Amino acid sequence: MPENHESFVRLPAVLKRTSLSRSTLYRKMDQGTFPRQVKIGERCAAWRQSDIDEWAHNPMFYEQARD
Repeated sequence: MPENHESFVRLPAVLKRTSLSRSTLYRKMDQGTFPRQVKIGERCAAWRQSDIDEWAHNPMFYEQARD
């Protein structure tokens, strides 16, 4: 049975991959047009690699699913 391991990326790698500024990235998160980060520790957050890949596939039409 294959194991599904999700990898996580931290802010510097996300900024480099997306070429967005930090303020633009957080504004897009607030607007729901960029994936939200997830807590991976008490004082640590990161983004799922799969979410970043999905956004990168079509950033113009990405919309975060509302909970």
